[in-house]
Amino acid sequence: MANSGAEDTIKNLLDKTTYDRLEKDLSKVKGDISALAEQLSDALKAFTGDASKQARRGYKQARQNVDSLLSDASERGSAAMDAAQEAAASLEETLEDAIQQRPIAAVGLAIGLGFLIGVTWRR
Repeated sequence: MANSGAEDTIKNLLDKTTYDRLEKDLSKVKGDISALAEQLSDALKAFTGDASKQARRGYKQARQNVDSLLSDASERGSAAMDAAQEAAASLEETLEDAIQQRPIAAVGLAIGLGFLIGVTWRR
């Protein structure tokens, strides 16, 4: 209601030609604003689409990097485990050879180590 009163006041102050011209200009401005809003909406949709694609690419790349790192770590862990098993087997063979060559020294060494462990454990 307040707008119609304001429009009536403007109509009374201006002549018909000026009023029609203002109304026409206002209509053009409204159309321009509507077109600008539509362009902004289209640009925003394009931007979000590009951002979404980039995010997906980044996620895929990060996943590939993690998979690669896990694969490398698994290979290194497997190699370390193999090396430890070989070292344990070599140590076992060395101990067997030493025990077979010097059985009395091996028994004496075992008794001595047992005594030291027992004394240490008691404290």
